[in-house]
Amino acid sequence: MRSEMPKEVLKKAEELKLTGDHEQAIKYLEDILINDLNVSKAYEEIADNFLSLKEFDKAILALEQAIKLDPISANAHYLLGFALSVKGDFDTSIQELELADKIEPNHPEILRCLGWSYFNAHDRTTGIIVLERARFMSPNDALILSDLGVCYLNSKNFEKAEEIFNHILELEPNNQQAFDCLKACQFHKIKSDLDS
Repeated sequence: MRSEMPKEVLKKAEELKLTGDHEQAIKYLEDILINDLNVSKAYEEIADNFLSLKEFDKAILALEQAIKLDPISANAHYLLGFALSVKGDFDTSIQELELADKIEPNHPEILRCLGWSYFNAHDRTTGIIVLERARFMSPNDALILSDLGVCYLNSKNFEKAEEIFNHILELEPNNQQAFDCLKACQFHKIKSDLDS
């Protein structure tokens, strides 16, 4: 049976996370669990901090515990799907992200990760369709646009990729990743024309 985490405790943990003090946030949240092992939100927050520290295995363990306590937490399933995606386990990632999408339908960030996982699990068409849905809901989200642009680039749809990376640069003129990807699009487009 899951317990609720007091709002002031959650706020303090969020403040620590936002300032980049992830180790202290984890310690603070672990102290909560010493008193009550059934606070599912504490496990989710611990996992989120482990993700920021790129400690994916620890994040996965915390998220599995959060889901045992609260199987309908969209956030826990989303974070677990994200962590599994980063580790390259795209099939299991898709399962978790599909669950998150069922619990909280049409959330742009869930759809972004789901589309990325589908694309990388060799279902490129579904991946792009899901990413386009995410873009429709959040048309100026640079993370969604970036993932979609990379998928178009890897699919050799250079015009679409170029259009997306140009849009990102309109939103964020100093986005180095978008600039580098735009140059890659232009290079591959020219190379493709020369090879024809």
